[in-house]
Amino acid sequence: MLRRLALTAVVSLAALSALAPAASASAGPLPLPLPLSLPVLQGDDAQTTQLTVVVSGSGDRAADGRYELECDPAGGSHPVAKQACERLAQLPGESADPFAPVPADAMCTQQFGGSATARVTGRWHGRSIDAAFDRTNGCEIARWNSLRPVLPNVR
Repeated sequence: MLRRLALTAVVSLAALSALAPAASASAGPLPLPLPLSLPVLQGDDAQTTQLTVVVSGSGDRAADGRYELECDPAGGSHPVAKQACERLAQLPGESADPFAPVPADAMCTQQFGGSATARVTGRWHGRSIDAAFDRTNGCEIARWNSLRPVLPNVR
C-alpha cells in the first residue's frame, strides 16, 4: 500500500514537471520582478514604536478619535502618551501577543462590553502591527483591557 502511494506520487510529480515547461513556453518568458529597496532596520530603529490608534463608538467623545503614539521618547497626539508607552514596554515580558486576534476556537463569555472599536497600526518594537479590537465578548474585552491605556478605558 505504501509503495503504491509513493509510486503514484512520483508518477504524478513527473507528469506535472513535464507539463509545466510546455505551459510556460507557450505563454512566453515571465518578466523579471523589479528590485525593491527595503529599509534595513538597525540599532534603535529595530525597536521603534510608532502607532496610530483609531477609536470609535466608545460613547465618550474624548476617547473617540485618531491618535499618533511615539515612544522613546513618549510623544504624539495620544492623550496619555507616557503611560501608553510604559504599558507597551511591559508587554514583551508577558506571555500573550497583545495584538494577536482571539483564536477562532477560544471559549469566551457571552457578555457585551459596548460598541467601541479600535484599530491599531504601525510599528511596535520594530514589528509591523495591524490589529482590530472590539468589546463583543469576554475574550475581546480582556484583550482590549490588556492594552489600556493605549486603548481608552471604556465601559
